[in-house]
Amino acid sequence: MTTAPNKRAVKKAAKTAAKAAPRRLHDPFPRRLQNFIPPEGVPIHFDIATLGSRFGAQLLDIILTYGALLIVLLAVLWTGALDWNAFQTLFALLAFLVRIPYYVLSELIWNGRTLGKRITRIRVISADGRRLTPHQVTARNLMKEVEIFTPFGLLITQMGEDWVMLAITWIWVILVIAVPLRNKRRQRMGDIVAGTLVVDMPRASLLPDLAAQSTEISRKFSFLPVHLDIYGRYELQALETILREPPKTTKGIEERTRIVDTITRKISYAEPVAAHEAADFLLAFYRAQREHLESRNLFGDQRQDKSHSKTRG
Repeated sequence: MTTAPNKRAVKKAAKTAAKAAPRRLHDPFPRRLQNFIPPEGVPIHFDIATLGSRFGAQLLDIILTYGALLIVLLAVLWTGALDWNAFQTLFALLAFLVRIPYYVLSELIWNGRTLGKRITRIRVISADGRRLTPHQVTARNLMKEVEIFTPFGLLITQMGEDWVMLAITWIWVILVIAVPLRNKRRQRMGDIVAGTLVVDMPRASLLPDLAAQSTEISRKFSFLPVHLDIYGRYELQALETILREPPKTTKGIEERTRIVDTITRKISYAEPVAAHEAADFLLAFYRAQREHLESRNLFGDQRQDKSHSKTRG
């Protein structure tokens, strides 16, 4: 099996998924897709979170943090221990001390999610596809002070006062809002600085087991150990990607036939495979190859790819 058809199949799968991605009727901005292709060659797709879901998550988080804090401080104010000015100062101080740990610790503990994000089913991920780091979580949430809480706090406190400062604050707010609107991946400034994305949480769903599907088909084709000693896990994963994306065009069917020809030639498979049997052959070969690699792995023989025999000497 050559790597060229595998790469074409991976790219084709990514394009097909992007075209098939649904759009939300209530969102004026089309659904956007972020694709990651890890070393295994199997593409991972994430839907970029809509601005509506992000706003909803932020609003819920503000209600949760400020609501709980306000209840406590109102109880203190009711006791008469503080006057109104002292109450305002204490509220502003505690709000800052509560919201930063809340956002940072929530996203660290719940893997990029706060309570608001959990409810709206979105999460933060690293833009490079790697694990989200504490540095990224801290940086994006500290920037939230500059983007959200400080300017909106100034708007509330300066209402009816210095119009010049009020105009500057409004310009500040407009620029902050414009960044995710004009950004291809809907990143706010904090996401750009931290190198993060906010995406929809993928719903957990198990794909059907291809090996189980090929029970009946495998009876039509038989493979010897010498046929299965050629390839490794990389080629098996690439073959699974191809099988999960059946060709829908004549060109795709021809490409699948070429893949079958490449495999039969590489493994020295003597029996001819007709064009209409290409899908059945690939499915049967996938099952036999998977069982063979799993059995070899039990004895400590981890075959990464078709070069395993060379690396072992």
